[in-house]
Amino acid sequence: MKKKILLPIFATFMIFSGVGMGSNTAQASSVSELTATASKYIGVPYVYGGTTARGLDCSGFTQLVFKQLGHDLNRTAATQYKQGKAVAKSDLQPGDLVFFNTSGGVSHVGISLGGSKFIHAGTSTGVTESSLDSSYWGKRYVGAKRVASFGETEKVVAAATSVDKEEVKDSAIDFTVYASRGEVALQLAETLGLDTSDTNSPFADVKSTSKYAGAATALYKLGIFTGDENGKFNAGSPLTRAQMAKVLVTAFDLKMSSKNMHFTDVPSSHWAHSDISILASNGITVGKGDGTFGTNDNVMLKHLTAFINRLK
Repeated sequence: MKKKILLPIFATFMIFSGVGMGSNTAQASSVSELTATASKYIGVPYVYGGTTARGLDCSGFTQLVFKQLGHDLNRTAATQYKQGKAVAKSDLQPGDLVFFNTSGGVSHVGISLGGSKFIHAGTSTGVTESSLDSSYWGKRYVGAKRVASFGETEKVVAAATSVDKEEVKDSAIDFTVYASRGEVALQLAETLGLDTSDTNSPFADVKSTSKYAGAATALYKLGIFTGDENGKFNAGSPLTRAQMAKVLVTAFDLKMSSKNMHFTDVPSSHWAHSDISILASNGITVGKGDGTFGTNDNVMLKHLTAFINRLK
């Protein structure tokens, strides 16, 4: 099948995770469940008033994630700020709600992933990860609230070496099973036959000694990976199946064939409907066997490899 140099599609990776609750901090879910649930919405576009996977605003995103984890949140950032127990910025834990003043008063909310990282639905980025240490969010930070406690997670090292510290990541998502952006970069660079000898990475979080440096740099030169708002590559972040469909259709210049297939979770209004339909019509995917495609499921390594092999 004819290959095509990818268009600047890393943006599609990023477009595309209680009422009266008071200070309820009952243990209900683990950090792993929290991170996996929030991360599966990465890339969902920002829609004012949005409360579903078709589009989310900031408080709609936090409300949806917490609802799936068994906790009820109020509807707006300002009213969510009235819930839970105040925590210091230095004591942030995964699952704490972090609040910002972006347009007067408490007007934006996200979910802490621990340390300076948080995940949120940004007006210009959709659901994405950001840093409290960035110049934009740092000066707009208002405070944090703990409305639920989540179990601690261990740290694991991918390809651990003393010089690959940027590859240390939470064990919330098992990257021996699921595909990270770093792994996608490696496989795409190899499949497209790119020169990966230049390891002078343009990304702030990818050192020249990283195993992803060559692939990330080569793909950056082609305008494929442009990084997030903080100039980071985020090699340890997952991709959803819908995002992967967009990538593969663009990468291999796929067109709709005569074979048609419909999935119950991919209505015609879904942002990836065309790409998923094209992928299925070419026999690259048949869905999950229950009539669904699994748009928000994270891509498994075995499926990534299978998709690319079918496209060679």
